[in-house]
Amino acid sequence: MPTDPSLQLMVKEGDVGGVKVAVLTSPISLEGESDVNYRAPNLIQRILSLLKSVRPGTDLTRFQLPPLFNIPKSQLQCYGESVYCVGDNLLTKIANGESSIERFTSVVAWSISTMRPLAFGVAPYNPILGETHHVSRGNLNVLLEQVSHHPPVSALHATDEKDNVELLWCQYPTPKFHGTSVETEVCGKRLLKLLSKGESYVMNSPKLVIRFLPFPRVDWVGSVTIRCPETDLEAEFCYRTNSFLGRRTNHRAINGKIFMSSSLKTIYEINGHWDRTITIKDASNGKVTVIYNAKDMISGLKTPIANNPEGVWASESAVVWGQVSESILKKNWEKAKEAKTALEEIERELLRGRNARGETWVPKHFTVSYSKESGWDCSPNMRWVPPAPIVVPL
Repeated sequence: MPTDPSLQLMVKEGDVGGVKVAVLTSPISLEGESDVNYRAPNLIQRILSLLKSVRPGTDLTRFQLPPLFNIPKSQLQCYGESVYCVGDNLLTKIANGESSIERFTSVVAWSISTMRPLAFGVAPYNPILGETHHVSRGNLNVLLEQVSHHPPVSALHATDEKDNVELLWCQYPTPKFHGTSVETEVCGKRLLKLLSKGESYVMNSPKLVIRFLPFPRVDWVGSVTIRCPETDLEAEFCYRTNSFLGRRTNHRAINGKIFMSSSLKTIYEINGHWDRTITIKDASNGKVTVIYNAKDMISGLKTPIANNPEGVWASESAVVWGQVSESILKKNWEKAKEAKTALEEIERELLRGRNARGETWVPKHFTVSYSKESGWDCSPNMRWVPPAPIVVPL
């Protein structure tokens, strides 16, 4: 368990009768909303006022949002939800696929399932250094850790010993303000391993774009590539959205193909909408098959519960941000601001102390490296992720 004094202090401040307060909220739904209305009124006006002094092209990595603009969960929880909050277990389907092409098309569907609709005007908390999020769903155990604060780098390790599946993510968002929009490139890579098959799938993430004009909306846009070097299979597909004068049919559309890396021969064409259905069309005979249904995957998702409250770590996102989240849910914005400000001040004080002592932060669950050529890389310190005290009901 992390011993950083800031994390211990946060738990102490969040204690109620000696019990840690782990505030777990419902997953983001297909409509991009929670079943709890926690948003403040007049968000658009508030956002435009907030960004009035920000210059176009500014990197917003260090930009601090007031709680008025936060959803009651950390970015670590959002990353984790895209893996463990699902209506259909695609990872098991991938692991049990009979052929390499069947497994690959399931990987494409799974990659699309991790993109969730987001509501305009609100964002998750920026995780603090050393913050963790540990959740289990069935045989899948998921662990995330914030391994860097500036820049903000999040590491994810998930394992399923029964299906011999392993996930490794090392991601760092780079948001920039462009006058009428905020564009966030999610840098880093996602790796999915089928250990019993000896196959690895490397993929990236599309960009997240928040537009203010001509009307407010949030979109995933840009190209995604998935490669499996062991099977010579590759996919390229693009997330699209309608322009100001564009056709509505382009909204949340996906177009692309699955092909052989060595010969570039197309096997399937990919088409559809990531918030509805995705199909593949066989290039040899024209047969169309649905590989992904968003309603089945991200509707009616169940909220994680603390199955073993005493086992929840002090560094757990739901504990670290417990007081802030409780206040947001009650729409007590002043109390939320006080709790968030106190949290941020503790972090600044600890950073000053480390700098004065010449110390460098060392993550607990990952070994982290960085190079200009390949960027950030995170390797897990454990072979298998242990079961978590927080679980998703099946």
